[in-house]
Amino acid sequence: MMIILLLFLSSQLRDAAAAWTSASATFYGGSDGSGTMGGACGYGNLYSDGYGINNAALSTVLFNNGATCGSCYQIVCDAGKAPQWCRKDKYITVTATNFCPPTTPFPTTTAAGATPAPTFRHVPACVGDHRHIQAGIVPILYQRVSCKRSGGMRFTINGRDYFELVLVTNVAGAGDVAAMWIKGSRTGWQVMTRNWGTNWQSLSYLNGQSLSFRVQLSDGQVRTANNVAPSNWRFGQTYATSVQF
Repeated sequence: MMIILLLFLSSQLRDAAAAWTSASATFYGGSDGSGTMGGACGYGNLYSDGYGINNAALSTVLFNNGATCGSCYQIVCDAGKAPQWCRKDKYITVTATNFCPPTTPFPTTTAAGATPAPTFRHVPACVGDHRHIQAGIVPILYQRVSCKRSGGMRFTINGRDYFELVLVTNVAGAGDVAAMWIKGSRTGWQVMTRNWGTNWQSLSYLNGQSLSFRVQLSDGQVRTANNVAPSNWRFGQTYATSVQF
């Protein structure tokens, strides 16, 4: 069952209206997030990857071909457009983990028959730049905010032989990765390229070497995680660090 996004734009938030952008949102998947795992950003299990269930699929412009994967947004219901749908003093912060294509079917439940989310939690949102209100689509305001994560970044290494495909997860700060580098214990730093979503690739034979990673976010901040994977690392394994933004 689709659940309608219900929030209220408080007077304090209205004072900073210039920082907010109008959009629309709907819900997809179940309330436990089980139907929204994976997705166009390349994340697998959103629980183990550090993102929980407050996540969003972004429209084409916001998604930016995957460049904004991992970014965070605060969302509030636009009470000025739909006061009957908004609940007072409710807002959430969501992480971009998926893509909401233009052809996504929106729920057909009418506003009068919709079941509101009691606390506006535990439901992912599909956020787009729709300029009209349809049944099941709620007008919202959103703004980009810093991401908060528990623990350090995690690196999952996939691929084979001369191809390392690295998924970086649980990234705080700006959240979206703009550049990555990889270094073996017998090599220098090598530039990685985005393969898709938040998967970054390297075309080097690094088997038998401990691996280090350097990550740059969209705001320019850089962190280096040395010796993340030991020399006996294996494809398909995830390696956690204490390094965070």
